Amino acid sequence: MRTATLGPAQRAESLAAMAERELDVLVVGGGVVGAGTALDAVTRGLSTGLVEARDWASGTSSRSSKLIHGGLRYLEMLDFALVREALKERGLLLERLAPHLVKPVPFLYPLQHKGWERLYAGSGVALYDAMSMARGHGRGLPVHRHLTRRHALRVAPALKKDALVGALQYYDAQMDDARFVATLVRTAASYGAPVANRARVTGFLREGERVVGARVEDVEAGGTYEIRAKQIVNATGVWTDDTQSLVGERGQFHVRASKGIHLVVPKDRIHSSTGLILRTEKSVLFVIPWGRHWIIGTTDTDWDLDKAHPAASSADIDYLLEHVNSVLSTPLTRDDVQGVYAGLRPLLAGESDATSKLSREHTVAHPAPGLVVVAGGKYTTYRVMAKDAVDEAVHGLDMRVADCVTEEVPLLGAEGFPALWNARARVAAETGLHVVRVEHLLNRYGTHAEEVLELIAADPSLGDPLQAADDYLRAEIVYAASHEGARHLDDVLTRRTRISIETFDRGTRSAREAAELMAPVLGWDKDQMEREVQHYEKRVEAERESQRQPDDLTADAARLGAPDILPL
Repeated sequence: MRTATLGPAQRAESLAAMAERELDVLVVGGGVVGAGTALDAVTRGLSTGLVEARDWASGTSSRSSKLIHGGLRYLEMLDFALVREALKERGLLLERLAPHLVKPVPFLYPLQHKGWERLYAGSGVALYDAMSMARGHGRGLPVHRHLTRRHALRVAPALKKDALVGALQYYDAQMDDARFVATLVRTAASYGAPVANRARVTGFLREGERVVGARVEDVEAGGTYEIRAKQIVNATGVWTDDTQSLVGERGQFHVRASKGIHLVVPKDRIHSSTGLILRTEKSVLFVIPWGRHWIIGTTDTDWDLDKAHPAASSADIDYLLEHVNSVLSTPLTRDDVQGVYAGLRPLLAGESDATSKLSREHTVAHPAPGLVVVAGGKYTTYRVMAKDAVDEAVHGLDMRVADCVTEEVPLLGAEGFPALWNARARVAAETGLHVVRVEHLLNRYGTHAEEVLELIAADPSLGDPLQAADDYLRAEIVYAASHEGARHLDDVLTRRTRISIETFDRGTRSAREAAELMAPVLGWDKDQMEREVQHYEKRVEAERESQRQPDDLTADAARLGAPDILPL
């Protein structure tokens, strides 16, 4: 079985390998689109490299609503092409590419008007299902159903009786967005692409008008590499304009950032067996099942402050609580909120100032010879964006290149997953872990859960849960550093796991134990370990302080009170 280990040694080797010889394609940006582009290019037989300034998925791609969906509201906007494309991708991910990571999730849509609304909304959801089935990838999800008010309240007792006259229930899909990206990166690496996070592009190499490479700073170990490539793909999302400015090319389009925040609350605070989708005056609000939690989101507001650490203000949190409480019989309070996270959507600027009206379609351009830019789009359609970006890059290569094959390339951990899932009781018996623990590992790593189990076999203490975050095993912390490219404590508590949003202490009580587990893998001494813990605690306090501020400006200033950690 193909695998790839992204530990400290592999990262250093990857940077050296990229600088050693000219690549066919260098991808800049380690979010879902950049990682998908690297996988697309390398599986066409192109020599491909991938660099990311911070951690994999540290921007938009770890802070989404964690949904893989066609987008019902785009159907209402009559954007049939976007919905059709997204539904096809949803089916591919569920059935073929990542069944271990992408799972069905039910949603209840409460109806508030008798007669016409059921006909109107029901027609839309029926079309949604029909479009999915027509693409040949809808078999993995149940079709929608109409519910009476009484039936809807049995399914979701948390709803106020007067908040609905009936309901529709339909299915979409969800995933852990940061874990999905980490798996994409490892899959690209397994096909031969050298990849390096904490490797920042500081400039581009030019020969006349042509862009022929990038100057890359190793943020961890220091030093600068000149990486030459026949084509460079700029897949930096909300940083697209900043990256373009390094070339001195404005580009043919402009990317604006729209801030969306999400709240995480414990499962017992909302009594329901299904997710909820609610209309607001601006958009829609989701209440999404998330393990032992609910994710509530999202907002949609313009953001022109710090892109690396978008901040959620007190007004943002109040907005979500007010809207979700309008339909809940037992209102949520600030004390119910375990976690808060804010992300930025990269939107292609349109004629309207309202970000919810900006395009979620993606665009690919070739602003200078040797440089391709891909921007916009939505998480669900990352594979299509990647294909279009590589197709554009191929135009600039003086060679015959194979067509895209990523429709047929399962992500690491997918191959053999159904068989191992069926054997989970046997695996539990053999390892001494509870079957629920084995299911947790399978749903996070697929068949690569066996690598985590090997760590436990070598050191049984790694089979114990973290003391202050018992959803996760100690082995998962070690694995994040040894196999998944985690370089800092923040990478593990925020992205490789979701401890930072799934515990009321936001990971501070787990920080020291996790740092002690990471230290031997990453070669930390006691001073570095202490710096990691202190930095994480300061980051959490800065986030808490930002969430007490009344508006974006004050929230941004408070969040920036905790600088990014740098190695000694």
